Amino acid sequence: MRTLVARLDSDGDVLLAGPAVRAAAAAGEVVFLCGPRGVRAAELLPGVTRIVEWECPWIASPAPEVRPFDVEAVAALLHGVRADVALILTSFHQSPLPLALVLRMAEVPKIVARSVDYPGSLLDVRLRDDPDVPESLRALEVAHAAGFASPEGDDGRLAIVEPPRTPLDHPYVVVHPGASAPARTWSPDRWAKAVVALTAAGHRVVVTGGPAETGLTGHVAGACGSDLGGRTSFRDLAGVLAGAGAVVVGNTGPAHLAAAVGTPVVSLFAPVVPAARWAPHGRHVLLGDQSAPCRGTRARDCPVAGHPCLDLVDPAEVVAAVEELTT
Repeated sequence: MRTLVARLDSDGDVLLAGPAVRAAAAAGEVVFLCGPRGVRAAELLPGVTRIVEWECPWIASPAPEVRPFDVEAVAALLHGVRADVALILTSFHQSPLPLALVLRMAEVPKIVARSVDYPGSLLDVRLRDDPDVPESLRALEVAHAAGFASPEGDDGRLAIVEPPRTPLDHPYVVVHPGASAPARTWSPDRWAKAVVALTAAGHRVVVTGGPAETGLTGHVAGACGSDLGGRTSFRDLAGVLAGAGAVVVGNTGPAHLAAAVGTPVVSLFAPVVPAARWAPHGRHVLLGDQSAPCRGTRARDCPVAGHPCLDLVDPAEVVAAVEELTT
């Protein structure tokens, strides 16, 4: 049995597909179809035997041009995968039907997805409902609907392959201030004040971020924190997070990566998307006004002056949440 699992957006979304991948992998080989921003996470998922990368024009942001040649090329590539079944995993605001059409062109014999829109003959198994449950569970339900059972003893939590051991001395707290959508994280000065407050409370603070975030991590780390911005691969970041007592982070991929390595999370969570679906798995404390005016807007940039849903959170609340999770 060869299963194609598709999740075409970013690292955090791909990590949330993990339980569904493990269910499919229990029955055979799993080929994972993802976008460029999800490859690093796909490489860490247990059960994935091959990765196919494609920048999907109806998922990626900013969106590339839709060109017939590109669509025909990916259909030919997927035809060569020779999948027995495909699981299309999407968020509640995404449609699986364009990809289902491409998979029909690729002659995949069985396609399973969740769709509120009538799919005609594009889907063989359709989940019609859109429950307000964690995204990983919504994805796992698609795998179950396809006939895959979770392996015995699998609790449905997020998981990755064994991360590398970090050379950092313990104990420490990780602060990860960046996010691809500015609306989904604290403002830089609030992060910097939190690092000072955590240090004053006796915590060693390590600040992490990607290569494009070194200016941000340097500002946030200041004179108190250890700045690892741009110095870790995604897999190395998993090791750093695994060694931490707690991780303080916005609604972004590393929050789910921390959950996947079993580290508790203090989540600065803006309600632009529902916490019921996107809050970190496992042990966490959620901070931020979940009834703020930006609620449910899916905004990438804060639509309310002053970013009040998060910037009204006091750094002392972060210190208290870290104490709660580490004692």
